[in-house]
Amino acid sequence: MKKISLPSPHVSSASAPAEVHLTTLSSCSGCASKISAKMLTEILAPTQGIFQAANYPDLLVGLESPDDAAVWRIDEQRGLVLTTDFFTPIVDNPYDYGRIAATNAISDIYAMGGTPFMALNIAALPPDLDPAILQQIMLGGGEAARDAGVVIAGGHTVRDAEPKYGLAVVGFVDLEHMFTKGGGQPGDALVLSKPIGFGTVTTALKRGKAAAEDVAVVTRWMSRLNRDASQLAREFGLLAVTDVTGYSLLGHSSEMALAGQVQYRLDFDKVPFLPEALPYARQSIFPGGADDNRDFYGSRVTWERELADWQKMMLFDPQTSGGLLMAVPQKHLAALLARAEEMKQPVWVIGKVAAGSGVHVI
Repeated sequence: MKKISLPSPHVSSASAPAEVHLTTLSSCSGCASKISAKMLTEILAPTQGIFQAANYPDLLVGLESPDDAAVWRIDEQRGLVLTTDFFTPIVDNPYDYGRIAATNAISDIYAMGGTPFMALNIAALPPDLDPAILQQIMLGGGEAARDAGVVIAGGHTVRDAEPKYGLAVVGFVDLEHMFTKGGGQPGDALVLSKPIGFGTVTTALKRGKAAAEDVAVVTRWMSRLNRDASQLAREFGLLAVTDVTGYSLLGHSSEMALAGQVQYRLDFDKVPFLPEALPYARQSIFPGGADDNRDFYGSRVTWERELADWQKMMLFDPQTSGGLLMAVPQKHLAALLARAEEMKQPVWVIGKVAAGSGVHVI
């Protein structure tokens, strides 16, 4: 497992006006609070029957696709990209929570190759919390949006015992350069732009077992926008891109493999596991979402090497505000890696696309 040199994205030093452990206020944290993929498939089935793609020719990406955002064709060149994402506290600091939640929501626009420009707040807030704490959540989200070039123009709030915050985000995309989960071709290299292991560290935090310095490292990664990684993918005309979030590296890889009718081969030794996450993973400290991911996506995975259970679970670990996973044609790989270094954008080559189906861990 290679050593990771952590970049230094800007994160505000703003802190809560009162000592409140936000992660204790919810039953699950961050993207691990997602409904399981199995249940979501069952829930959406009737709705998909109502909105048949054939009836909406300008809806280029909708319910029938597992992609990261919806895309509506405006004209021959442009599409409107729309997404929403919100979740319960992933860290205790309210400013950081807001910033991470907004960064995560905006990421889905980048994962489609789009440029975000406007957002609305979505929040469910306990009315008995100090208003100054709630203000910090909104401030964190607002500053993340501003840094992404996004204006927050309004939103909606309701009362709830568990805090929940996120954004509905709108962007534009050049249809000729739009990303989807399909499009990977045999021979393509698989490139990842953030390390893996956020879920195990934040679960350790929720259980009161995480070291403050480990949480700080994970917070910085989760607060990092995927803007530069998306720009990198656009520069090289990539087609198959997604962001790795609550359904884990294996889950999102299997969706890409299925969409492209190809096989994704992940080299375990090349996956950039966050060093700070490994002690918690070895103790089998994972969110419940990791079990859901294994149950739903496990049948699509072939293990070509012996691994400990905790090592397998790292690949099923739900990521919050994870990086982009990109299929890169070999003819562009060397230039893309050089450009990434020039941009100071971390990237790791973690495998390749091959003929076949499913995900193989090698």
